[in-house]
Order: sequence, then C-alpha cells, then structure tokens
Amino acid sequence: MLFLANVIEIFRMKRLIFSILLLSGTLLMHSQQRDLNFYLEKAKITSPLIQKNKNDTKIIDLDLRQTERILKNPEINLESNVLFAPIINHSSNHLDITSAGADNYSGYDLGITNGGQYQAFVSVKQPLLGKMNYKAYSEKSEIARKQNENSTNMTIHEMEQLVAYQYILCLKSKAQLQNAVTVQKQLNEQLGIMKKLVDNAIYKQSDLMLLQIEKQNLELSNKSFEDDYKSNVYDLNLLCGIEDSAIVDIQELDLHLKPQAATSSQFLTSYKLDSLGIIADLSISELKYKPQLSAFANAGLNAVNIPAFNRLGFSAGLTFSLNLYDGNQRKLEKEKSNVNINTLQFEKNHFLTQQQINKDKIKNQLKSLDERGTILENQLLQYEKLYKVYENELSQGLVSVMDFKNLLKDITAKRQDFLLQRMEKQLLVNSYNYWNY
Repeated sequence: MLFLANVIEIFRMKRLIFSILLLSGTLLMHSQQRDLNFYLEKAKITSPLIQKNKNDTKIIDLDLRQTERILKNPEINLESNVLFAPIINHSSNHLDITSAGADNYSGYDLGITNGGQYQAFVSVKQPLLGKMNYKAYSEKSEIARKQNENSTNMTIHEMEQLVAYQYILCLKSKAQLQNAVTVQKQLNEQLGIMKKLVDNAIYKQSDLMLLQIEKQNLELSNKSFEDDYKSNVYDLNLLCGIEDSAIVDIQELDLHLKPQAATSSQFLTSYKLDSLGIIADLSISELKYKPQLSAFANAGLNAVNIPAFNRLGFSAGLTFSLNLYDGNQRKLEKEKSNVNINTLQFEKNHFLTQQQINKDKIKNQLKSLDERGTILENQLLQYEKLYKVYENELSQGLVSVMDFKNLLKDITAKRQDFLLQRMEKQLLVNSYNYWNY
C-alpha cells in the first residue's frame, strides 16, 4: 500500500503542472489573445452601412450647397435659336425668305413669323426671394443630417449586440473545450494509477479497458468542441470583416446590466427625427404657395427678319408668380402629413410596449438563471467532494470502475450545464442592454 500511496502522490504533483498547460486547451496554446473591444472596433471600420451613412452625410451637404446656388445665385445661359419660315409670293411666283411686304402669298401668317426668328444672346436670371426659401431647405438638410447620424448610432448599437452575441458563442465553445480537457486530464491521471493497480491485481484488465474507451470518447468530444470553436471564430471574423484564418484565444467576458438612461430611450430619437422630417417636407411644399419673384436680363441678337447688326440690343424685366388655386392640394398635403405623423406615433407607442415587455421578460429569465446557477454551483461542490472520495477509494480498489466512469460523466454533464447557464446569462444581459438603450 505504501507503493500505491507514492504513485498517487506523484500523479497529484503532475496534476498541478499539467493543469497549467491545459488551462485553455491544446488549441489555444501560443495563440493571439483578442477581446470584445478588438472585434467591435474592427466591425465599425469595415461596416459598409457605417461607410454608407458617412457618404450619405456628404451627399446631404452637397445637396444643400446645390440648393443654395439655385436659390441665391444667378443663372447665366448662352441661348441661340434660328427659325426659317419662307413664303411663296404669288406676285413674283418665287420663294421668299422674308415677307418684303407681300400680301398675296402661301405660308405662315406674317403676323406670327414675319419671315422667321433669329436669336443669339446671353441671358441672366436672378431669384430675388431665395434667402426666404433657403431657410426651409436648410432646416430640412439639418434634420436629414441628424437622421443620418442617428442611423449610424443605431447601426453601431445593433452591431455591438450582434458581435457580442457571436463573441459569447465563441466563449461558450472555448468553455466547453476547457471543461472537456479538464475531465480528460483527470481521466488520464486515473488511467496511470489504474495501470499500476491492474499490475498489482487489484483491478481487472477489463476495468482498465473501460477507462481507455471512455478516454477515446472524451477525445472525440474534444475534437467536436475544438471544431465548434474554430467555426464560431470564423463566423466572428466574417461578421467583423476580418480576413484572418489564425485561431485566436478569445478572452473572458463579464457583461453587466446597464442602468436605465436618465433621458428617454435612444430608440425614440428616430421617431422624433422622422416627425420633424415630415414637418420639414411640408414646409418645403408650402414654398410654392409663397410669392415667387425673379429678375431677368438678356443681351445680343433678337430679330424676326434676316438679322443685321442694327438688331443687337438688350432687355430686362421681372417675373412674378403667386399660386391662387390648385384644387386644394395644399390642404391635402397637410392631411397626408398629419396621417404620417399619426402613423409614427402609433409605431412609437407599439415599440415602447415591445421594449418594456422584452426588458421585463429578460429580467425574469435572469432571475431564474441566478436561482438555477446557485443550485448548479452547490451541486458541483458536492460532486467535487464525491470525486475526491471516489478517487481515494479507487486507489484502494474499493469502488467499481463503472461507478467511477459514471461519476465522471455526471460531473462532465453538470459542468456543461453550469457553463451553459453562465453563457446564457451573458446572452440575456447582452440582449437586455440592447433593448435598454
């Protein structure tokens, strides 16, 4: 028995060294460590939606500048027009380019054409009420810019939730792998002891074979968890736009519930901005019912007979318009805006209800998980005590190998339940923080 005690002591010393090597599993040894922030930053950089929002903001600014040029700056054009309207003069029986006072002819009425039209001039048109109209477009542009900024914030928020979800799946696979490696390490230790006990005829060869078969089963499980970890890391890289095939060591994560924001939910910002956008669109549509005044001028050639240099000149004037009646379209446009705002208000109220229901549901699930976690933790402590008893009795040949093998299975399953409970809690916290925004 002294020999067996020495053997057990040697294997216990090796256990401490071996546990350090297998803490993160064979797969994760010497691999690069990455945390959640690393993936979040990569996702923000590579996100096409965020890049599109940035470009959309630039387009909004360019559209406003273009509108300002239209409303405030003069428009200068070079215009030319040549129209031939010849007549058949019956007095001379030949084709005349101009009328030359003919009164018996075939062709267009001279009062309309007078022979044709010959134009070549520079024209200038200057809006005079552009500043008043520009204000409405500027307010619309500012709202559109805020909408785009809010869209970027919501994209980042949703991205954080998705990346964190996939990151937790990676942690789940890693924890399962670590659990399996730990059990395999314990079994390897017992196999070493069992060989000595079989040699001393304390246990049968069949007992040793049972543990060897169980070791092979654990090796298969390890391979499955290892492949699952690789697959989840690849999916995480895909989500974040990371072109990297290296297997990395995903660092631990401990998410906590975020407190309720002092102000209203950020989700409501989009409803508020959409309402302001509808009002801004209505303000722009109202511009056509305001007075429109422009000044114009042109200079150059403008003649109805074959032109000569004495037909060079210029003209200037004002154009004014004011809509008096368009079939009550103005009233209909206001009604459409009111309907759209009512729709947004209904959607907002519906969302608030969904948001509160989801938060209450998650809180209730977290409470149940905490209760289950306490029970599982106590069970694991009992299993650890029982394992030490079995370990001692096994070294003395007082317990059957089948019972010991079943105990290992029970411990493995209970540890899996515990880590799944822990990961499920992290997923629920991540989901709660998404809704509590």
